[in-house]
Amino acid sequence: EVQLQASGGGSVQAGSSLRLSCVASGSTFDEYDIAWFRQAPGKEREGVACISSTDGATRYADSVQGRFTMSSDNAKNTMFLNMSILQPEDTAVYYCAADWASFCASDQAWEMEEYEYRGQGTLVTVSS
Repeated sequence: EVQLQASGGGSVQAGSSLRLSCVASGSTFDEYDIAWFRQAPGKEREGVACISSTDGATRYADSVQGRFTMSSDNAKNTMFLNMSILQPEDTAVYYCAADWASFCASDQAWEMEEYEYRGQGTLVTVSS
């Protein structure tokens, strides 16, 4: 049983950077595909970034490409979402999710309901 805990959200100005953390307990991260999702008020949830456990390949949504990156601290079993040049449209609750399956390289990469393990969200608010 894997438990995920996301943290690091906050309120920032446009153009700022923020790093979200997703800590896993119960297993090691490198066994899972990990993904970040977000849901803005009144909008559908969207996939933001994911990393494959198979080869470490990452994928990013077009909306964050070039601004967001994923990194990890394996010793702390923590995955990070490094966000830069934040914009008001990045305001959302951010979630991390994990699964044994190779979702990141598949058409299911951005379907959070497919991931077996999902953490609670952390709120990011970006003001202009």
